[in-house]
Amino acid sequence: MASLLFNLRRKAGAALSDGFFTGLSKAGRLHPRANPARHGVEIIRDIEYLPTGMAEHRLDVYRPINRHGPLPVVLYIHGGAFRILSKDSHWVFGLGFARRGCVVFNISYRLAPQHPFPAAVQDVCAAYEFVVRNALAYGGDLDQLMLAGESAGANLVSSLVIAACFARDEPYARQVFETGVVPKVALPACGVYQVSDQARFARRRPNKISTFINDRLQEVEDAYLRRANLPAAHHVELADTLAVFESDLPPDRPLPPFFLGVGTADPLLDDTRRLQAALARRGVEVQACYYPRQMHAFHALVMLPQARQYWRDQFAFVERVLGRSFAAPAD
Repeated sequence: MASLLFNLRRKAGAALSDGFFTGLSKAGRLHPRANPARHGVEIIRDIEYLPTGMAEHRLDVYRPINRHGPLPVVLYIHGGAFRILSKDSHWVFGLGFARRGCVVFNISYRLAPQHPFPAAVQDVCAAYEFVVRNALAYGGDLDQLMLAGESAGANLVSSLVIAACFARDEPYARQVFETGVVPKVALPACGVYQVSDQARFARRRPNKISTFINDRLQEVEDAYLRRANLPAAHHVELADTLAVFESDLPPDRPLPPFFLGVGTADPLLDDTRRLQAALARRGVEVQACYYPRQMHAFHALVMLPQARQYWRDQFAFVERVLGRSFAAPAD
């Protein structure tokens, strides 16, 4: 009986959480300011980055309507606990970067539990190769390539950085490494950088993690690592990317600068602190910004003052690293 109640509680909580984020995205698209044309942005939808016919293997390109020369490129990877959401739910991020003068490749990927690890990593590696091959055709400059994503997407951003900078055995990671292209900036937000042992958050802050949140965190681990065929222990490192960053393994290519942003009320806060410390110990340029009392992925709610501050901080960092200015959109 206890097991049945536990499973019912988990399913009910998951349905509530999934419905909230999906509904929030759909409601946001109804706002007049969500119209890309109001921001001078056009969208090219549903481009296949893998010829499988699957919706999960498509991306949208967001770019300024009036373009002058190749523009900075953003490969955006959505969050959603590896289980939910898509490029369509994360339109606000494509729009947010494009209205500042970037060409954005906003991708979907296969989701757990139907497609557990390493499916998502395989897909983002394929998308990376697509962007490398096609960025110029869409008006992008690979010498200004940025990787961005939040939550689970931040994890996948970190896995792509590893694949680009470390010569690894996995065929999909090697696919990225062999492009020879290393991103100039990594922008992972409020990430989970160790998918295994999600109970660590509750152990670390037992009075801060509610049962509801703990269930959601455990779902991430259960769904993403389910049935994972891991012939060698090191293969899980592309789910637990902190295992690489916190190790003494030297990269084969220099790691790019990182901007890390997270709210102090985010249950995943500790992983950002760990990644910041690991990168700093390696001598990587890293700026971490902690936003007081802000929840998980707060920067998606672009009407909030702290969310707007996040975007300003992020672009100030990128401008300094790339040595160029970006459009300052009207709020």
